[in-house]
Amino acid sequence: MSAAPQLTRALVLESPVTAPDGAGGFATDWQALGTHWAEIRAGTGRERLAALGPSGEVRLRILVRAAPHGSDRRPRPDQRFREGARLFRILAVAEADVQGRYLICTAQEELPA
Repeated sequence: MSAAPQLTRALVLESPVTAPDGAGGFATDWQALGTHWAEIRAGTGRERLAALGPSGEVRLRILVRAAPHGSDRRPRPDQRFREGARLFRILAVAEADVQGRYLICTAQEELPA
């Protein structure tokens, strides 16, 4: 990373919480863990055939400040970011620099349920 990142977007990190639904199954709810200032850039894209025809898919690169391993503030692939009504499912997390100051979260935007 040569230039300083532009962490200008406030994203809320959310983690899934599973609870009994009262009918013998489970329901998933999302618990907010805190806000991360982030930079979002479009990554790779691809076209795939869906039930209703071709569909595009773009992976996003979300850059955030790093948090120590084991910290609740460190994003994980089973979590998501929220920006208002927009949801970004985290697919993978990697360190962005040798010093470990930033993390790159590969994510995919999802439609709210």
